[in-house]
Amino acid sequence: MKGFLISDNHDTLVLLKLAGIGGVVVHGPAETSRAVESALAMKDVGVLLITEVAAESIPDKVMEIRSKVTLPLLIEIPDRHGSRRGADFLSRYIREAIGVKME
Repeated sequence: MKGFLISDNHDTLVLLKLAGIGGVVVHGPAETSRAVESALAMKDVGVLLITEVAAESIPDKVMEIRSKVTLPLLIEIPDRHGSRRGADFLSRYIREAIGVKME
């Protein structure tokens, strides 16, 4: 299985291509949604990487994939400008998902 990137910028795509991960650059929700659908149709993709900015443009689609799709594994990554999430995003995510507060 291989990885595939959906990025909102060219720099992230070039970096991951150097690591052997292919992908596409998208602009806007419609293009991002089409790219996600295409990636989900690829049988050999095990990890679907998506930049945070691209994921923010299709929040309903991201939640649907996380709740219904087992493969590929969807992973949001920061782009060259750094993460858009807060410092406590992982603790908050766990608390929202299973109701346990991590200290």
